[in-house]
Amino acid sequence: CMNYMLPVSYAWGNFSVLAVGIWAIVQRDSLDAITMFLTGLLLTVLTDIIHISIFYPSRDFLSDAKRFSIGMAIFSLLLKPVSCYLVYRMYRERGGE
Repeated sequence: CMNYMLPVSYAWGNFSVLAVGIWAIVQRDSLDAITMFLTGLLLTVLTDIIHISIFYPSRDFLSDAKRFSIGMAIFSLLLKPVSCYLVYRMYRERGGE
């Protein structure tokens, strides 16, 4: 889906946060895991905005595959605040202040 439009750092950042998220779900009693996951999600919101704004192609070079790829990246970016809210609720349930 990424169609080599966004740099490799976009994929590495999002996949590493996904791995920390899996760790946070598996370790139910760990407050550190959920804190790292929430911090990573907030950081990837900022880096996703930067990546999409810098590497968005001009209209002349926008094929259907690239349009779909950037659409999914923007959709992922729009869903991240909802994910941050849900992870914050999990953080509060685990005893975070």
